[in-house]
Amino acid sequence: MAEPTDPRLDDEERALFARGVEQFNQGHYFECHDTLEDMWSGVRGPSRDFFQGLIQVSVAFYHLEGGNTQGALSMLSRALARFAPYPALYFGFDLAAHRAELLAWRARIEAGEAAPPFPRWDFAPQG
Repeated sequence: MAEPTDPRLDDEERALFARGVEQFNQGHYFECHDTLEDMWSGVRGPSRDFFQGLIQVSVAFYHLEGGNTQGALSMLSRALARFAPYPALYFGFDLAAHRAELLAWRARIEAGEAAPPFPRWDFAPQG
């Protein structure tokens, strides 16, 4: 199976994505989830799972912030599975580093050591 190609987003979708990244980086995980879902609902093709994985990451940290460690673990595992087919760099996102970071967070949660500061998304949009 070929690696997924970078998504083609319209201006509105790109603006929603940028807003979602900003919300995640500010710790507004529920809002990030809503914003990315608004964007994701119109996305078709091989990039759809990538964006759904990011939504699941935001939900994971929303759960973790609220003390729902089982919900956080479930969402992180689901996100990692969605990210699996994508290359190390995808849509301006260092997905290899993000996957490693999520695996480390999953281990910390399982060990009962998960505490802020939570991760940030470094995103450099392409084209």
